[in-house]
Amino acid sequence: MLHGFTGNPGSMRGVAEALAAAGYHVEMPLLPGHGTIVDDMVPTRWADWAGGAEAAYATLAARVQKVLIVGLSMGGALALRLGADHPEVAGLVCINPATVPQPQEVLDMVQGMIDGGTELMAAIGSDIADPEALESAYDATPLAALLSMMVDGLTPLAPAYPGMRQPLLLLNSPQDHVVEPAAAEFLASTYGGPIERVSLDRSYHVATQDYDKELIFESTVAFAQRVLV
Repeated sequence: MLHGFTGNPGSMRGVAEALAAAGYHVEMPLLPGHGTIVDDMVPTRWADWAGGAEAAYATLAARVQKVLIVGLSMGGALALRLGADHPEVAGLVCINPATVPQPQEVLDMVQGMIDGGTELMAAIGSDIADPEALESAYDATPLAALLSMMVDGLTPLAPAYPGMRQPLLLLNSPQDHVVEPAAAEFLASTYGGPIERVSLDRSYHVATQDYDKELIFESTVAFAQRVLV
């Protein structure tokens, strides 16, 4: 159960509780640099978060016969990375996942901001349609960490999609102000395994805390019951 960039496991708690209530063991790691203060995230990079995800996978795989990996946003990218590295993974659930390598001009722009002395930019958390809900994400975005996710994470990950064979449940919001909806279409068009899709029409990016959260919970449990047999 993998949370997103600048977020924390709180965004995934509802999904985790639904799976636990259905009888499944759950691991929900706090990724390095997250869940404290944004200064703690500044020095972290993709390798740190991927390492945290790998450790959680190893812990769960030692306890159960089959593993389903669920991820939101960057957590979706980490789930795909684990799936590519571990063909034995039984299935993947990606919720508004970051999937698309960024164009060089975007990478150059971010690098230019860093070179110019800008360490943080505006926050990207809590993109939620429901005014009663709030994601407890950081109030700023570390640029060097963001660049690492793009360069070290998404760029080398995308070529792996065609070779992947695990069943994939892909849930995405047509109105997403953090990860463009085209990211889901890119994954769907390049992924090599069977895909089930669910549209989260009433929710924004952090859909696990938004109006469609119950749909996510129900869809994920039903998917788990099909692949974890």
